Formats: sequence, C-alpha cells, structure tokens
Amino acid sequence: MTDNYFDSETYNRINFSESKIQKGEYDNCTFTECNFSEVHASNIQFVECEFIDCNFSNAIVKDTAFKNVTFQNCKMVGVKFYEVDTFLLKMKFDNCQLSFSSFRELKIHNTHFKNCQLEETEFASTDLTGTIFANCNLKNAIFERTNLEKVDFRTATHLRMNPDENRLKGARFSKENALGLLNKYKIIIE
Repeated sequence: MTDNYFDSETYNRINFSESKIQKGEYDNCTFTECNFSEVHASNIQFVECEFIDCNFSNAIVKDTAFKNVTFQNCKMVGVKFYEVDTFLLKMKFDNCQLSFSSFRELKIHNTHFKNCQLEETEFASTDLTGTIFANCNLKNAIFERTNLEKVDFRTATHLRMNPDENRLKGARFSKENALGLLNKYKIIIE
C-alpha cells in the first residue's frame, strides 16, 4: 500500500476521532481547530506543519514524525512524546496545555516552550540543551538525569528540581525560580 502525500493543505474543524486521518506525509499543512484526541496517529509524517487550537489529548503518536512542527494554543494532555519518530524531530510549543505528557529520553535541543502549562510533565533523561521555557508553569514537572545545559528558565514558574541529579552548566534562572533548586534541602528561606 502506497503512503499518501499531502502538500500545503488546510484542515479546519475536522474531528479525526470520527473520521480517521489518512496515513502518509503531510508537508507544510495547517490544521486549525481539529480534534486528534485519543486518535491513533501512528506512522504519520508531519513536516513543517502548523497545528492551531487543536486537541491532541491522549493521542497515540507511536512512530509519528514531527519535523519542524509548531503547536499553537493546543491541548496536549497525556501525550507520550517519547514514542515519536526521533529522526529530524523538531517541535515548538506556544500557549499549549502539555500537563501529564512525557518527553522522557528524547533529544530535543533548542525547543521553545512559550506560555505553556507543563504541570507534572516528565523530562526524565531528556536532553533539553538550549531549550527555552518562557513564562511556563513547571509545577511538579519531573527533571531527573536531564541535560539542562544552557536552558533558559528565567521566566518559568513553580520550578523544582534536584541540581545534583541534572546537568545545569550554563542554565539560566531568575532569583525567584532559583529557590526551587534548594527544595531538596528542606530549608526555609524568608
């Protein structure tokens, strides 16, 4: 069976949980207000695509390729990003709800998270070198054995992690969120 190829297509308000998304490669396509919630989007390639106001909550993305893809105002709760195809993986998130998702063991250098909710999101053993968390809520986000070199946390909130378990060389913190690095010591700062 030949995979389908879709170039510069626009998809508006399609509920892919009712009408299945076709397998294949989507190149330079725009998806607006589409529902991918709990959809099996496995083995699909998205290249230079944009997703706006879409719902990806609990979508199955095993072996799905996201190559230079932008997500804006998307709900992506509980997505197992660690199952995606990692070849040329590059994503950008703007104003997205990513709580309870997992990026564990991925190599996602220079990823931009802007105005995102990342509560209880897992970054265990993830290589986030050069990533920016601009105005992101990191409440109970999991950073364990994570490469955070040159990561910008200056405007992130609710940041807590054990600095002894992560690589932090060159990471940038504000005075306020740097207190989250001391949490493991159970000290009181007034």
